[in-house]
Amino acid sequence: MAQSRSRLAKVRARLDLPTVRRAAGLLEGRHRSIYSGHGQDFDEMALYQFGDDVGDIDWKSSASSGHPVIRRFVRDSNVAMVLAVDTGRNMAATAPDGSKKSDIALFAAEVICYLARARGDLVALVAGDEDRVVQIPARGGTEHMEMLLRRAEAMLDLQAPPSNLNRVFDRVLTWFTRRSLVVLITDEARPLPEHELGLKRLRTRHEVMVIQIGDALPTAFSERVIDDVDGHLEIPEYLRSRKDLAAEAADAALRRRQDVAAMLRRQGIEAVTANSEDELIDRMFDLLRRQRRVRH
Repeated sequence: MAQSRSRLAKVRARLDLPTVRRAAGLLEGRHRSIYSGHGQDFDEMALYQFGDDVGDIDWKSSASSGHPVIRRFVRDSNVAMVLAVDTGRNMAATAPDGSKKSDIALFAAEVICYLARARGDLVALVAGDEDRVVQIPARGGTEHMEMLLRRAEAMLDLQAPPSNLNRVFDRVLTWFTRRSLVVLITDEARPLPEHELGLKRLRTRHEVMVIQIGDALPTAFSERVIDDVDGHLEIPEYLRSRKDLAAEAADAALRRRQDVAAMLRRQGIEAVTANSEDELIDRMFDLLRRQRRVRH
C-alpha cells in the first residue's frame, strides 16, 4: 500500500493548495452543468440572487410574492466521472519532451483522481484497445483510486495491441446509463475520422472532455530514433537531421492536429493537448475553465 499511496502523493506534491481549490471549483462548475435541474430532490424556495440559474425561477411564487423566487434542489455531490483511457501501443511512444507518452497520460489520470477524491466524487475506469477492454465501477476513496490507476498503468505498454477508441466508446455507452463526465485520455492524432460517429453518440449521452498527449516528431531528436509504433517506420540519422524533412514533418503534424480539432468542434467537445507533465497541469485547468465558460 505504501507504493500505491505515492501516486496521489505525487500529485499533491505538484499542486499547491490554492491550485487544488481553484481546480475543484472548476470541476464543481462541470458537475452543476451536468446535473442542473435533473434528478434532484426539492429542498426549499428562496429569493433569486445574482448568478442563480433563471431556469430555477418559480414564476407563480414570484408573482405572488412580488419578488423573483427560485426552487432550490439538493444536488447529489457524489457524481460519477469516467476515465476513458486509450491503451493502444501509440500511448507508450515518445512525447515531445522525450518522456514516454504513457507517463503523461497516467499523470493526467492521477490529477483527475486526486481532484475527484478531494471532492468526494466517484470515478470509474474504462481502458481499452484493439484486444482488451477493462472496466472498473465508479467508487470513491483513496484505495479505489490507487487500484484504478494501477490497472491503467499495467495496460500502457509498447507491446500493447493497436488503439481502438470505438471499443472504449461502446463500453462507456453500454455500461453508463446515468449522465456522467467522461474524460477521454488519448494521443494528439485521435480521435480519427472513423471515431466521429462513436464520439457523437457518446457526446449525446454524456459530457465529454478530451486530454490529448503530444507526439514527438520523427525528426525531433537527431541523435535518437523515434519509431512510429503504428507503422514501425524508422528514419536514418542523416535524414532526421535534414531541416526540410523536419519542416515537412512539422507541417504534416499540424494539419493532423487541425483535422482532429475540427472534428471535436463539430461535436461541441473541448480538448487540450499536453507535451509534458509540467505543461499538463496548466492545460488541464485551462480546459476546465473553457468548459465552464461554454456552459455558463
